Amino acid sequence: MAEAAWSTDTGEAVYRSRDPVRNLRLRVHLQRITSSNYLHYQPAAQPGKDLIDLATFRPHPTASGHRPDEDEEEEAVIGWQEKLFSQFEVDLYQNEAACQSPLDHQYRQEILKLEDSDGRKNRRIFTYTDSDRFTNLEEHCQKMTTAASEMPSFLVERMANVRRRRQDRRGMLGYKKYEHVLCTLKVDSNGVIAVKPDFTGLKGPYRIETEGEKPELWKYTIDNVSSLAQPEEEEREQRLFKDLYGRHKEYLSSLVGTDFETTVPGALRLFVNGEVVSAQGYEYDNLYVHFFVELPTTNWSSPVFQQLSGITQTCATKSLGMDKVAYFSYPFTFEASFLHEDESAGALPEWPVLYCEVRSLDFWQRYRVEGYGAVVLPATPGAHTLRVSTWRPLELGTVAELRRFFIGGSLELEDLSYVRIPGTFKGERLSRFGLRTETTGIVTFRLHCLQQSRAFMESSSLRKRMRSVLDRLEGFSQQSSIHNVLEAFRRARRRMQEARESLPQDLVSPSGAMVR
Repeated sequence: MAEAAWSTDTGEAVYRSRDPVRNLRLRVHLQRITSSNYLHYQPAAQPGKDLIDLATFRPHPTASGHRPDEDEEEEAVIGWQEKLFSQFEVDLYQNEAACQSPLDHQYRQEILKLEDSDGRKNRRIFTYTDSDRFTNLEEHCQKMTTAASEMPSFLVERMANVRRRRQDRRGMLGYKKYEHVLCTLKVDSNGVIAVKPDFTGLKGPYRIETEGEKPELWKYTIDNVSSLAQPEEEEREQRLFKDLYGRHKEYLSSLVGTDFETTVPGALRLFVNGEVVSAQGYEYDNLYVHFFVELPTTNWSSPVFQQLSGITQTCATKSLGMDKVAYFSYPFTFEASFLHEDESAGALPEWPVLYCEVRSLDFWQRYRVEGYGAVVLPATPGAHTLRVSTWRPLELGTVAELRRFFIGGSLELEDLSYVRIPGTFKGERLSRFGLRTETTGIVTFRLHCLQQSRAFMESSSLRKRMRSVLDRLEGFSQQSSIHNVLEAFRRARRRMQEARESLPQDLVSPSGAMVR
């Protein structure tokens, strides 16, 4: 039967195993194919073949039927991190002066024990473990990319020089220039095993050509000879893994704890992670924002420890186009719960409202009101960016403006909820007759809303019940937006009416329209 051709694929192969790496066993078989005489006289290669067949160099039996001596080949079965000493190391560590580290002294004791017994079993095949001071000098010429013009960096060159100096510290004993790396084995903590070159298997053997005055040709194979696990061992291993995963799950559960609570049936829990982003378009510098969340009086509640208000830091403005902008980036968070009890079709649930008040601070630590604003929190979960337009009460006259500039006093609202419809208002109509206002700047909020409810994972009637509640809340939010638009039109109409009243009567027509 003809022998397989040479294997030229010396790339790295990657495997994954859940078994302990200590059970891994490799068998390396090394055999000399030719001596220097064979390489001096080589048969002509057949056309179409780049390499000479192995059968050409197969050693022939002698007249007595015996093959060449056993020194021509060697085989070794090696385990993970198993140390096999080379002749170079034997010569090195027998000299006590060459031992520099505790590991060197340990190797010296092991070599002395081997010399006292039958000696080392291996002749040519030896190993370097993870603890040894060995560095593959081929790393210096390895490339990191596929670019043909890749140049090694300064760090790569310096590290290569350090590796060479570390290699040269071992002394001049032995013949290290004749060492050849047969196989490199790497294992990580995830059970990934990298073998370079790959196991021989059905492929042909690998080849080594030595250099020097007497060049030689060698072949070698690498096989995985790890013993297969018995059924009893596999069953025991499965039980161990199951127990390990169970304990890991319990450990993760202990980290989560019992703080994650589910809501009661029919309840909705609202979590808001917000940020006061910026304020722009205001008259004075050194701004800060006072904000709070007002919960509706019916069906809404919040934890006792929950803080529903906050004040940002004072921030200087910077020019952005025609406006001056103060960037706060002030974070806040709160949670609230809604319990739906009224199932009547006419009952429209309300949604929390975010109020804000913008103030400025002067050099003498006196503040003035720059604007009030309010916005209904989004009724849908997710990320939202809200731009809240603000206004402030206006006192007509030059004296009021001078007092605002020099002293800092200005008109203020006693109740900030008066910006919108106060929650305590029980009447049918809220009159703001006589209140003069001025539109000021805009405050930007960024909100991340989360909603938790059993209705989101139940397929019973509770889901339909909560869905109808959310639909109503969304409709309420839309109604609130329409209300804000109507309020803006009313304020604009009121300002136009005030402007007409301030004009001389000869410029106003009998119908109330202004004339030129």
